[in-house]
Amino acid sequence: MSMMDIVKSRRSVRTFDGQDLTAAEKEDFLRYAETVPNPYGMEIVWKLLSAKEYGLSSPVISGTDLYFAGKMKLQPGAEEAFGFAFEKLVLYAAGKGLGTTWIGGTMDRGAFERAMELKEGEIMPCVSPLGRPAAKMSLRETLMRKGVKADSRKSFEELFFKESFDRPLSREKSGDLGEALEMVRCAPSAVNKQPWRLVVTPGAVHFYEKRSKGYISAQGWDMQKIDMGIAICHFCCGLEEQGRTWSLELKDPGISAPADTLYIATLRLVD
Repeated sequence: MSMMDIVKSRRSVRTFDGQDLTAAEKEDFLRYAETVPNPYGMEIVWKLLSAKEYGLSSPVISGTDLYFAGKMKLQPGAEEAFGFAFEKLVLYAAGKGLGTTWIGGTMDRGAFERAMELKEGEIMPCVSPLGRPAAKMSLRETLMRKGVKADSRKSFEELFFKESFDRPLSREKSGDLGEALEMVRCAPSAVNKQPWRLVVTPGAVHFYEKRSKGYISAQGWDMQKIDMGIAICHFCCGLEEQGRTWSLELKDPGISAPADTLYIATLRLVD
């Protein structure tokens, strides 16, 4: 499958078939996790966790005992780095036919943090179950997806702009960036808020966070910045699938932005 096919076909999975992964599948996943990069160059420690062994629980998950989680030092850019790398693992699992879903709140956070041996100054923003999807979603899962309109996305013109925020960019006029931008449009986010806004300028794409209240954790990290990391991941995957290279810059281009819209990063198109 192409990366676009994986992105478009993947959905959040909360109901699993009850079958454990093989030792080889677990080793393969961990091996990939240990090598997955993030453009911020920050270290993230990954673990596969048994719910039975560590007393883990999430009221929205059934049919799997296995979770994966990551921890890292809280520092500028940590949320974006975490979102980028975690989504890489999510997409890798989807390519293997495995189910995942981002969980940031509906879990026994204390138990997960103890299992991850979280130290002072470290964060563990999200976890995910890992397993084979059940043949049929549970009623609870169906209702949850309906509640956040999980299968809908904002329009191209609402998310993407050409050179300034007063010039919406259509899919038809997005040129050779169209596929990568569409991959961003399809990306998952907390309660499907889709906080990313992208401004395309010659040779660069600038990422902004359309902020909403209520997404800052007690530990000080921003869930919507994690969503921004997911968006950057999807865009970079789209570029790489086209054989294009890029570099990350953290230099505000000075574009006038709407209220509550925060500059996050720039992807410089190398070729």
